[in-house]
Amino acid sequence: MKKILMLLTLVITAGSQAQQRPKLVVGIVVDQMKMEYLYRFSDDYTANGFKRLMNDGYTFHNMHYNYMPTYTAPGHASIYTGTTPSTHGIVGNDWFNKATGKDMYCTDDASVQTLGDGSDKEGAMSPKNLLSTTITDELRMATNFKGKVIGISIKDRGAILPAGHFANWAFWYSKTGSFVSSTFYGDELPKWVNDFNQEKKYMTYINKGWNLLKPIATYNESLSDDNPYEGKINKAKPPVFPYDLSAIYKDKGADVLRTTPFGNDLLADLAMKAIEKEELGKDDVTDFLTVSFSSTDYVGHTFGPRSMELQDTYLRLDQTIADFLTYLDKTVGKNNYLIFLTADHAGAENANYLKDNKYNVKNIPSKQIVSSLQKYSNETFGADLILDYSNFNLFFNRDIIKQKGLEFTKVKQSFKDFLMTQEQVKRVYTEEEILASSGGDYFLSFIARGYDPKQNGDIVILDKTGYMQYYDTGTTHGSPNSYDTHVPLLFYGWHVPKGELHSKRLITQIAPTLSQMLKIPFPNGTESEILETLFEKK
Repeated sequence: MKKILMLLTLVITAGSQAQQRPKLVVGIVVDQMKMEYLYRFSDDYTANGFKRLMNDGYTFHNMHYNYMPTYTAPGHASIYTGTTPSTHGIVGNDWFNKATGKDMYCTDDASVQTLGDGSDKEGAMSPKNLLSTTITDELRMATNFKGKVIGISIKDRGAILPAGHFANWAFWYSKTGSFVSSTFYGDELPKWVNDFNQEKKYMTYINKGWNLLKPIATYNESLSDDNPYEGKINKAKPPVFPYDLSAIYKDKGADVLRTTPFGNDLLADLAMKAIEKEELGKDDVTDFLTVSFSSTDYVGHTFGPRSMELQDTYLRLDQTIADFLTYLDKTVGKNNYLIFLTADHAGAENANYLKDNKYNVKNIPSKQIVSSLQKYSNETFGADLILDYSNFNLFFNRDIIKQKGLEFTKVKQSFKDFLMTQEQVKRVYTEEEILASSGGDYFLSFIARGYDPKQNGDIVILDKTGYMQYYDTGTTHGSPNSYDTHVPLLFYGWHVPKGELHSKRLITQIAPTLSQMLKIPFPNGTESEILETLFEKK
């Protein structure tokens, strides 16, 4: 009897040890997703996609970014490092680097080459510019590099930054319609990726075209199909359904898939193939798959947040997520995987749409801002002192300032005074003011957390709420306002309680929370604040 009891104890103990971590973690980022979309389109979602995650998991209704600029690359980096650009160093998608005096892209790496059917530039990418570790890095080290980490996205930055420095692989979409990688990860693409590319699934989606998923009456949460606030993917035709993607393909090639819901579908196809061929979640060592759905961002930028195109993209993504969850149930097991779903930023309302509805705002193209700065500079100082203006950052040409015998602090103050006379400008902060931030100024605290003095500008400009530095149609993001910072966060699956929270929480809490759930070290740059309600016993 004692032997039987001892045997049962060993079995129970072994079983409990096996449940210390999920078999698979799936991090889902939906590019440019506003929390509002879970509310506005709720009646039209299925029961098994977003609603399943919300009803059976834990919903954070008031999740926000806590820095500026709210762009894709900083967003993905912040989610997975648990810190902000001032620490992890990804201060934009691309930016002018003050230290080098050159433009740089977030994942550029000239020391590596393209793997797969893409241009030399498309694959010369790695995470080397990311200065902090990610939750995926910490999992790799905690499992003695036995747990696999794979990152996938239509965008290179959406695949590379979440997967971290130690990833087995990251794959992203090229202009040829194939998924590519770089020699940072290996000497050649895995056979299964080559096989996937050879199927040319993207053409299946292009050939069937894009029509509304549901009857047009369903889309009563959106503006009319042809409205003045949406852009085009086909310059020759108005932005109305149905879209003949085959015709657009002849002009744009496989890139057209990005600005349709089917970029998300193709990525989900790749995600399921990765789980199958890499055997993710098949043993007791936790694996991590990062999935970033990029097409929502392309559609949002082009058509705007009130378009039928955007609503249709989310209704289709809802079904794609439902199918993906069913696949995980079958292959990994319902209680064996952990999912979180969030966004890298949200997005503003189109400024012209707001203006036409009697809100006194407007869009100010960046070229117009640069032109006015250059004109002021020439009229005031007799020379163009502007070295670069991008991402709300203004850089001065210090060589010219020195040659003309000008005092740098007075030059900055002069430009600051001028900028404060501009219609769209709310505040202007110098580097000194940013670095001296005490946190008492709400907006300055956002800028400080997004500011790296080695890379960022001499002055940072904050626009008034509702104003956009963008085109007349579509939308953009980047500000510290709630319409750009408020994103969904849904946890679902392994050891996740059912529930919801309406108190404000921060995006930088996701990674350290995962560290606590997985019982592994924190990413090295995080402040380690966690989402405590996920650990409360009921």
